[in-house]
Amino acid sequence: MVKRKSSTFAQGAEATPGLIHMPSFDHLLPHPAKRRASQRKQTQPSSKPSSTNPDINSEVLDGPEALRASPDAEEKDETLDVDKIAGGTATHIKDEEDTVPSLVTGGESESSLSDMSDVEPPSSKKPVATKSTKVSKVLSDTGKIQKAPSIGQAKKVESQEPQFLDPEADGEEEADEEEIQAALSRPPPVHSDYLPLPWKGRLGYACLCTYLRFSNPPVFSSRTCRIASILENRHPLKNPDEPPHATKNRPDRDQPADIARGQAFVESLGVANAKDIVKMLRWNDRYGIKFLRLSSEMFPFASHEEYGYKLAPFASEALAEAGKVAGELGHRLTTHPGQFTQLGSPRKSVIDNALRDLEYHSELLSLLKLPPQQDRDAVMILHLGGVFGDKEATLERFRENYKRLSPEIKKRLVLENDDVSWSVHELLPLCEELNIPMVLDFHHNNIIFDAEHIREGTKDIMDLYPRILATWKRKNITPKMHYSEPTPAAITGRQRRKHNPRVATLPPCPPDMDLMIEAKDKEQAVFELMRVFKLPGFDTFNDMLPHVRKDDNKPVKLPKKKTPKKKKAKKEDDDALEAEEALDVEEEEFVQAVIPEEDVGMGGPEGRVYWPPGMEDWLRPVKKVVKKRDPAERGKPLTPAQKRKAAADAVESAVKLEADVHEDGEVDAAAAATPTPAKKAKVTPKSNAKKAATPKKNARSVQTPSTSDDEASGDAPPSEAESVPAAKKPRAAPARQSARAKKISYVEEDGE
Repeated sequence: MVKRKSSTFAQGAEATPGLIHMPSFDHLLPHPAKRRASQRKQTQPSSKPSSTNPDINSEVLDGPEALRASPDAEEKDETLDVDKIAGGTATHIKDEEDTVPSLVTGGESESSLSDMSDVEPPSSKKPVATKSTKVSKVLSDTGKIQKAPSIGQAKKVESQEPQFLDPEADGEEEADEEEIQAALSRPPPVHSDYLPLPWKGRLGYACLCTYLRFSNPPVFSSRTCRIASILENRHPLKNPDEPPHATKNRPDRDQPADIARGQAFVESLGVANAKDIVKMLRWNDRYGIKFLRLSSEMFPFASHEEYGYKLAPFASEALAEAGKVAGELGHRLTTHPGQFTQLGSPRKSVIDNALRDLEYHSELLSLLKLPPQQDRDAVMILHLGGVFGDKEATLERFRENYKRLSPEIKKRLVLENDDVSWSVHELLPLCEELNIPMVLDFHHNNIIFDAEHIREGTKDIMDLYPRILATWKRKNITPKMHYSEPTPAAITGRQRRKHNPRVATLPPCPPDMDLMIEAKDKEQAVFELMRVFKLPGFDTFNDMLPHVRKDDNKPVKLPKKKTPKKKKAKKEDDDALEAEEALDVEEEEFVQAVIPEEDVGMGGPEGRVYWPPGMEDWLRPVKKVVKKRDPAERGKPLTPAQKRKAAADAVESAVKLEADVHEDGEVDAAAAATPTPAKKAKVTPKSNAKKAATPKKNARSVQTPSTSDDEASGDAPPSEAESVPAAKKPRAAPARQSARAKKISYVEEDGE
């Protein structure tokens, strides 16, 4: 009998235990043998709660950094980079990420609402063993292991549906020449000159306050994690008596896993996010901002098919406290489910995911326990989604799925025109038919609009204001609109979808409605409008000091005071001397006055919370740049004494060089023509050094015998040595004598 091979998946899991943990396959593995209760108690110690600060805990991520398909994201790598994973062409493919959410990206798609497509069976040809092929196996609806679509298949699927991009991501979208030519040929936009002043409504921003995000401790409501972190935290810590650490004290996977322990980990992130809403609301209220969009990532994976959970009762108290503060301050709170929450998709899996996600957002808003009017204003903004080849069929599917929604969801659901497929003229009849309020997005309307009815710009769309506002008044909900602007360098429609960090003006909207500013700079974009148009609250904030935060309780180290050296104290004064020395040591680390907890991160009494455009780095401390030394100059650093000596030597060299330049030309010529006899000079004592150096000044002024004297005496011309008068004593070379002077001797030889 031929022996059957063991499972290739099991072999791969054993061969590469640290490569990638595949949580989706846990239920396929055989269950471990049951243990008695006494053994479980010994092997499952309780672990201490870990920190929810992503700056400290590596398992906790900030929503924008988690590569999640979400309108809250701010990173350019929202979609999967095939070039980085498979080594192929640099192409962002949405569907490949959607197919493997828990393997490639750690399962961080917005509540697993990825628009999953039917996967073709693998071909018989053996693929190349790349990193992507090792981790791209997923489970289909039938439970069989299948491979993720190849790059070509993903491109084919991508061409059938619009690709959703992050409008607040960094980087520029590439465009070919045809797109640029088509964009340049479009008529110029026609804008209205109306400004909604004086402003009586509420301005708001989405999800994240940049100033509070970089406070100490950070305040934000988008802490998230990966599914792998949830599974890992099901295991107890290696040392349960110590706090968790990224490297020194991690969960011990050799110990049995407990689902409740992993669930407690992810719930702690949600509670921390909910508690920070209170701080954000009070911060906004101080500076005149009364409108905030809550992050959809507040409770990670709450609507996941396998790892999802209800928010009550563990988050009820924290959300109720946030709702109480919002009610007292009169703030409006809304949500915006992810772009993959689509009720018009032809695939059942997408519809099921969308229904779970809407239930999650509805529960979140209901647990806030807001006052009646604010509760009605707490809406959920939704896009209609893709076209799927037939707009009429998509609209009909939306109608059928809308009937399945609960009354709680229906009273909160509103639709928004997008910048990919659906214009205002296509959505407005549907909203009027189903009694759904419609959100007008001015920026999207300038990209996707019905050219037969209106022109690009803000002027023609104002004719539809009565119909749009009527959809809100039917349900007694305060109307809201969205406003953003494209980047200055954008030309094509795809490029214009990207939001500018700040906006330059107000749209021609009614002055008593709520306006959401969708910009990357978040609250700073609202501040910019306040300053330009002197809106209420413009005088409550000031420019922040670069890299300085005076509203945090951080120790400030001051330079140690230099005290004069004291003389040796007497024995009876030893105790007093030790006390003074201890006092000097304590003064090395000075802690400023303790700021109350409610004032931490609030900008201080001067309200220094505004940073100019492009100066986001002001929020962080100055980075210490270590300048690398030249390899040729590496070595032991110079001491202060060595530095002083080097400086003195440089000055002395400069003096010598200057003396050489002013040297007499005749002496230089004589020195060059006559070699100096190599004779040792007598050493002069130090006391006579000055006297010995005196002849140097008169050496050049000594007269030599003239030619007439030589003829009178009848002798031969004297030698050069005889022509120089003898010095009284051999002189020592002075300290600053030039090199040429040392080579010339003015001393006559004995006996001449």
